[in-house]
Amino acid sequence: MITVHHLNNSRSQRVLWLLEELGATYEIVRYQRDAVTSLAPPELKAIHPLGKSPVITTGDEVLAESGMIVDVLARRAGSDLAVDFDSSDYPAYAHWLHFAEGSAMPPFLLALYTRRLGDAAAPLQPRIQSEILNHMSYLESELAGKEWLVGGRLTGADIMMSFIGEIAMGQGMGAMLPGVAAWVARIHARPQWQSALEKGGPYVYA
Repeated sequence: MITVHHLNNSRSQRVLWLLEELGATYEIVRYQRDAVTSLAPPELKAIHPLGKSPVITTGDEVLAESGMIVDVLARRAGSDLAVDFDSSDYPAYAHWLHFAEGSAMPPFLLALYTRRLGDAAAPLQPRIQSEILNHMSYLESELAGKEWLVGGRLTGADIMMSFIGEIAMGQGMGAMLPGVAAWVARIHARPQWQSALEKGGPYVYA
């Protein structure tokens, strides 16, 4: 049995979506962010030393890090959500798995954290916003003429990048990123995504 340690309004929502796409049997243990700090509760440290979500358990195995979870679960299930290593599409697939957290997410996090500094962070904001726009414009260009990011089908690349697109839409970037907006809308229209939302509970980026 797969157990998803699910933090509200977090990256773990895309793991629930993945599991729905795989048709997997799983259970959810819910955790709530602190109402003031938005941080994960200390109980998550009992599951994994970093105390972050997503993290899943399967028996004695503990898996953390979104990209690894998406790729490992898809491969174990024999799903075409994972791209074969010998496929010409594999480099693009691996790129998006890493790009989501390695490049796209840090500027959004910097924007979130520095806003708490008020005027002291003002000199940093133009550079942070420039990096957000740089990464999102890149995603927009890569989606041009496509429904999905890799190989003309839904893959783990879309699942990993979905949280990035949802954040951008939540920040009102849809008008300047019509391709990303349409892609997020396609994701949200999938019955599997809707089922994950129902099971995961309230999600600010829905």
